[in-house]
Amino acid sequence: MPPVPFYYRYTDGIRISVRPVYLPERSNPQRQQYVFAYFIRIENVGTLTAQLRSRRWRIFDSVGEETVVEGEGVVGEQPTLARGQVHEYQSFCVLKSPSGHMEGEYIFVREDGGTFEAEIPRFQLEANESAEPLR
Repeated sequence: MPPVPFYYRYTDGIRISVRPVYLPERSNPQRQQYVFAYFIRIENVGTLTAQLRSRRWRIFDSVGEETVVEGEGVVGEQPTLARGQVHEYQSFCVLKSPSGHMEGEYIFVREDGGTFEAEIPRFQLEANESAEPLR
């Protein structure tokens, strides 16, 4: 089985890594439901403490549908990351087609009051019927 793809992006001292995984056991292609999990790692590799306040995701599928998801924090949290700290979480999305991609931004506020957007790298979502179940 090929290795799971890994994507990352560095913006203003914040490094965001993403690993998407297709979940065939949760999907139903006959109903156009393709479920993907994605694992996020947010690292503060800069010098100033920053708090993640909100997020904006753009989700695209191969049938031409685009969904925008905005909200506070991530999975109910607004983590504050000092230099060297990491926050990890996982979430999921459902596409109507077997392929697509996601991208977006996390909005951070630094300890000095400055606000900035850390880019979430564009990552591909590809249904692979031979994928192993998530462990």
